[in-house]
Amino acid sequence: MSGGAARTGSFPQHKDPQKVLLYRGELPHLTTFAQGRFALGQVAAAHAHSDMHEVFFVELGSGTITIDGQVYALEPGTCIAVDPGEVHELANTGDRELALIYFGL
Repeated sequence: MSGGAARTGSFPQHKDPQKVLLYRGELPHLTTFAQGRFALGQVAAAHAHSDMHEVFFVELGSGTITIDGQVYALEPGTCIAVDPGEVHELANTGDRELALIYFGL
C-alpha cells in the first residue's frame, strides 16, 4: 500500500467468506492475501488455480481441505500449501466458525 494508508473493510456475515487484506500488485509475486471465514457446514467448492500456489493458515475452528482427493484435517495452527493445478476444496466440519488466513503466490 502506498502512502502508509491502511485499507479497511467490512466483512459480510458469511455471504462471501473472504476479506482481502492485500491485492495483486501491492507486493511482488503476491496474488492475494486474505482472511476466510466459514460458517458451520460451509464449503468452498472444489477448484484449481493454473498459475498460483496457495497457502492456508488456520486461526480458529476446524475443518478439512481436500487436495486432489486426499483429505487433510484443519485445526488452529495448521499450515497447508496447495500447488498450481491441484484441485482443492475447503469445508467447515467443526462446531464453530472456521477462520483462516490464506495467500497466493
